[in-house]
Amino acid sequence: MSRQVRIGKIKIGGGNPVAIQSMANIKTSKIVDVIRQIEDLTILGCDIIRVSVKDDDDVSALKEIKKHITIPLVADIHFNYKYALGAIDNGVDKIRINPGNIGSEKNVEEVAKALKATGIAVRVGSNSGSVEKELLAKYGKNEISLAESALKNVAVLERYGVENIVISAKASNVPLTVKTYKYLHGKTDYPLHVGVTEAGTYNSGIVKSSIGIGSLLLDGIGDTIRVSLTADPREEITAAKRILRSVGLDENYVEVISCPTCGRTEYDSISLADKVENMTSGIKKHLKIAVMGCVVNGPGEAADCDLGIAGGSGFCAFFKNGEIYKKVPFENAEKEFLKEIEKLV
Repeated sequence: MSRQVRIGKIKIGGGNPVAIQSMANIKTSKIVDVIRQIEDLTILGCDIIRVSVKDDDDVSALKEIKKHITIPLVADIHFNYKYALGAIDNGVDKIRINPGNIGSEKNVEEVAKALKATGIAVRVGSNSGSVEKELLAKYGKNEISLAESALKNVAVLERYGVENIVISAKASNVPLTVKTYKYLHGKTDYPLHVGVTEAGTYNSGIVKSSIGIGSLLLDGIGDTIRVSLTADPREEITAAKRILRSVGLDENYVEVISCPTCGRTEYDSISLADKVENMTSGIKKHLKIAVMGCVVNGPGEAADCDLGIAGGSGFCAFFKNGEIYKKVPFENAEKEFLKEIEKLV
């Protein structure tokens, strides 16, 4: 089990629930817009939010943003160690840096001392495009060089007594990402921030992230996750929640199961399944609802469901826990089934 690290009011590692992260895609100095976006993401289920810090205006904005949000704020900093110091002074809950790209050893020492004095967490990471040349020469471009690059940067901060560390080591290649995190899992007990970097657009990015993140979570690897999509950040939160639910790490929701359609389906189960999912998407209650095309799949294959519907010849059968209790003509089935759901939720 990984060690526990506190990021504001959130604890990660140490057996705590896996935290969902995203990143604001608005320039941080646009304070009002950034706060509004963070509030939207929080409502959807974001646990930790990261913002980029590119200049002095961004640094100054952090204090005001922090006042108006309810989830931990992470400052993403590259190249200028003074921005890291400013972010710490302005009360962020965590910074994300690579010690190797913020200048001299003296610069790293100043940041490390500030981290140790405040207890603020730090994420240190590598990605497949930033591995040091000497590690590539020694190991080649693989999971070992990628993981050892992250561990090398961690060691720099450890020399100054920094302990609240989270590690990431991402690649856009799913097998490489998975192998790297498995390697890290065997080498360190720091919490791991898991994700497939530059995963791509909405459709391809969700597939790659689901395979990469999901397979690691099933192996007990990963303390906080981000689904990186070239899309609205809100889609990242929705996808992350679905991944956690699919691997059994979140049961406080309404699970909707539905069968693939075939020639036996005589009513519009596709439309009904979509409506049921939309109707129940924001409900935090452990329920399982089935929308089945025919009686071949339901109620038998959905016997563990709290409520289900299956098509017949001219009618739909409603069932609870595998037992049919009602039959409704096709023309009334959708309306009546949605009413039955309302009674449950």
